[in-house]
Amino acid sequence: MKIYWVDQSINYDGSQLTPHWIFKNFNLVGNAMVAFVGGCRVSPEHMVDLADLKEGKTIYSEKMLHFIAEFFDKNLSETILLQRLFVSLVQQEIVYRAKTTTLIRAGNDLFDGEAKLSVSIATASPVSTLMHYGINISSQNTPVKTKGLADYAIDPKTFAISLLETMKNEMETVATARSKVRAVHGS
Repeated sequence: MKIYWVDQSINYDGSQLTPHWIFKNFNLVGNAMVAFVGGCRVSPEHMVDLADLKEGKTIYSEKMLHFIAEFFDKNLSETILLQRLFVSLVQQEIVYRAKTTTLIRAGNDLFDGEAKLSVSIATASPVSTLMHYGINISSQNTPVKTKGLADYAIDPKTFAISLLETMKNEMETVATARSKVRAVHGS
């Protein structure tokens, strides 16, 4: 899996969650994950979560750290499992950096008590599966009670680069584990 930290700010509106967006914008071909900082305001026409759309929920944050991944060899169930692995890695990284043990993962969301830290979605396109994960940097002016990386004194760039490397390592070691075992046969 290819990874890339994007230095420029990009405001996430949901239109980025499309096939080949990573290739078109960052020239990474194949399975890839990129991270960048920017605001978040998902318009209804780009809202992928039909339950959120039906309930009229607003997805907004002044400043988030965003991760977008695209996989060309995974089905949607596998991508949702990778999404949940990634959320667990985010939780682990925050606990390590902030020395806090109050974070709870519920599905693809992270909470500190009643405060929500993140938004995430996985979906499928005709050629790939895609995942967006956004974690608040700022917890100001959000539509629900939130916390962000600033509340834990975590630098978004070093946090993102560490997570990109960790996710890449997870993908590589899965491939290694799959390749080093012999077949077993039933009796």
